[in-house]
Amino acid sequence: MTHRIIIAGAGGQGIMMLGKLMAQAAMNEGRFVTFLPAYGAEVRGGTANCMIVISDAQIGSPLVEEADSLIVMNEPSLVRFAPKISNTGTIFINSSLIPEAALASGSLRFPFTEISGGLGNIRAANMVALGCFCEKTKIIAIKTVMDIIDESTPVAKKEIGMLNKKALEAGSRLVKGERGVKNG
Repeated sequence: MTHRIIIAGAGGQGIMMLGKLMAQAAMNEGRFVTFLPAYGAEVRGGTANCMIVISDAQIGSPLVEEADSLIVMNEPSLVRFAPKISNTGTIFINSSLIPEAALASGSLRFPFTEISGGLGNIRAANMVALGCFCEKTKIIAIKTVMDIIDESTPVAKKEIGMLNKKALEAGSRLVKGERGVKNG
């Protein structure tokens, strides 16, 4: 099994953190992983994306030309990366920031930003997206991600770790409840 993922959004949306957590979780589960980050020149507010390959076998290249999963947090990212999704791939769209007119065929829309705002901080939208991804694909276990959050969150920032775990659970519940709107 090899799964190729692209995660994209604006700088400051936690794209790299989402990708690093995903990669670390896959490694903790004993898989081969590559992580290829790319930052726009502006950093916060500019573009940010990363490519992750998770496999049961050695990986030849970290570059993702055709993705099995695409997580997009804003409309420019959808426009740029939707052509890279495979015919059988899944696009996870942040419906809070991407209008329905921009919907790609075969995609799932979830209000990542809205849900995280309801939890108290819109900056946890990336964790809502990760919860949706984990629940829908079963590529990595949410429990593994939660364990990493517990291990890596400093004691002084315990509330941030708790928020991130709540956001993961909220994303998982979105998929379980099929609250997202499927297109195609």
